[in-house]
Amino acid sequence: MDQKKIDRINELAKLAKQRELTAEEQAERTALQEEYIAAFRGNLEAHLKSITIQYPDGSKKKLEKKEKPLH
Repeated sequence: MDQKKIDRINELAKLAKQRELTAEEQAERTALQEEYIAAFRGNLEAHLKSITIQYPDGSKKKLEKKEKPLH
């Protein structure tokens, strides 16, 4: 996500504290926030995939994504 979009999120947050946002502004803020969260999760997942744990015996293992249990 580029800095322009992050700045726009912050600008809309500031506006929301001053006055009620219009429907268009709310929709824009929601879309930008969802895009930001998706980018954040993608970056975090990529970082976690690059982590390797080294055990005391010298063996190494990459982190694996846990599956959510079915209830």
